[in-house]
Amino acid sequence: MTLRLNQVTLPVRDLDRSERFYAGLGLKKIVSDAHYVRFEVGDGTSTLSLELVGPETPTGGGAWLYFECDDLDAKIEALSALGYVFDRPLTDQTWLWREAWLTDPDGRRLCFYLAGEMRRFPPWRLDDKPD
Repeated sequence: MTLRLNQVTLPVRDLDRSERFYAGLGLKKIVSDAHYVRFEVGDGTSTLSLELVGPETPTGGGAWLYFECDDLDAKIEALSALGYVFDRPLTDQTWLWREAWLTDPDGRRLCFYLAGEMRRFPPWRLDDKPD
């Protein structure tokens, strides 16, 4: 049985602010009400949703989101032109990824990266690359 990641839901304190932030990244809004917004990510096979929560629910730094971009440099340039300020600029990493980091309005870390085959099949992978 194969598992596929369908959806990630993020708790947020200000739904309108977070909706603008994620829509500005280029995600396509497909569901919206007063307490919930869902976006398609990339080709639409996975989604990201935002759910309005009260002060008793933690938000922020627990999960890190990774968005792979084939046109990474152009994406970072376009987001910067829209006013997004990256915490870490584009960097070629020793693990063979090129990445830049951003923080969302609730304090979550977002990585925009390009890894290609290195995402799943780095030279130090524990098993052989499938045919």
